[in-house]
Amino acid sequence: MLLPEITSYLNDLLNVSTVPDYSQAVNGLQLENRKSRVTKIAAAVDAHLPVVKKAIERECDLMLVHHGLFWSGLQPVTGASFQKLDLALQNHLAIYSAHLPLDGHLEYGNSMLLGRALQLNADWQTFFPYKNFNIGVCAEVQIHREELLQRLGIALDGPVHWCPAGPAEVKRLGIITGAAGSEIAAVKSMGIDTLITGEGPHWSFTLAEELGVNLLYGGHYATETFGVKALAQHLSEKYNLPWEFIDHPTGL
Repeated sequence: MLLPEITSYLNDLLNVSTVPDYSQAVNGLQLENRKSRVTKIAAAVDAHLPVVKKAIERECDLMLVHHGLFWSGLQPVTGASFQKLDLALQNHLAIYSAHLPLDGHLEYGNSMLLGRALQLNADWQTFFPYKNFNIGVCAEVQIHREELLQRLGIALDGPVHWCPAGPAEVKRLGIITGAAGSEIAAVKSMGIDTLITGEGPHWSFTLAEELGVNLLYGGHYATETFGVKALAQHLSEKYNLPWEFIDHPTGL
């Protein structure tokens, strides 16, 4: 399958040209491969050197990531930065990144997919705009916060840290994957009594206590594995290509 065709399809599917994002996101195709073809897809959260090496070891020639090559900001192309690009170019590994376009996508978005993984039979609606683009989801629910904690742990297959400062019976649940703990006051003003996110600054816990909101931290990495997996699976079915997930958790 030709790389330009897949790239064009992804750009349209994710509305890459219209969704706002941080400057370092650089959504879309970040690195071409010399053969302009795709025979195997890798999905990963981060496009850093260890993951690039793993994708090459598994003979992938297109890697879909959430945090792209430039996530750490502008850097000299030396050391690990050089090695990463050099290895990818030598081994025909193209890299495509989608950050907020993937977080807020109605079908393949991290927030939506995490919400569905909780199996609450909820009517998820998008909420929490970043420059007029909603990056999270929310829903009216009826669940005890202890059960929600358990379900989240199962969905993420890992530990969840939490601040049980809100109502014991959750009624309005919000999900913003990644690092949205700092937005606890904003979501409280939107009527959310419980927020699921990946991580937040230290003060997000204490502010959640003062505001009376349940705040569940599932891990930045863990909450953002859903989108790239779903997108790779979709491309695999559409173009009849094999794919695999390169799991390289940060523990954060």
